[in-house]
Amino acid sequence: MKRGSTSFLKLAVFLLGIPILAVGIFGLTWLPTHAANPDYVEVLYPIVTIMYASAAPYFYALYQAYRLLNYIDKNTAFSEDSVNALKWIKLSAIVISCLYVFMLPFVFVVAQLDDAPGLVLIGMVPVFASIVIAVFAAVLQKLLKDAIELKDENEHTI
Repeated sequence: MKRGSTSFLKLAVFLLGIPILAVGIFGLTWLPTHAANPDYVEVLYPIVTIMYASAAPYFYALYQAYRLLNYIDKNTAFSEDSVNALKWIKLSAIVISCLYVFMLPFVFVVAQLDDAPGLVLIGMVPVFASIVIAVFAAVLQKLLKDAIELKDENEHTI
């Protein structure tokens, strides 16, 4: 496969990391000290802490996606390394989903204080998005394992 064929996807992986890094540096450091309502401050600290904690598996999943694209460039996409990269992407998505599930009660308290029930639905978006990514990575992992087994069978019969 040509080396430049995955360049756009590598750029997309890089661009997916920039906003999260910017929010982590600027937005989440500013939020607890400039709360719209002083009643929210004690609830915002656990929310901000969980958001910071979710950045680590997010960046690890981006790193694994970048590694997977490098395997594709090197024509080693059908290897155990690719399966392992998909496994770690899946596990990172599950960890992110669990962290945001733990954050939902705090979001519920903020929604009660602000009388904004839609905030809970917005808080569920990262949970469901992470679950979708985990399921997609699991399906790709299973398909890749089956393709590797089929490839090995064909190589042994020839």
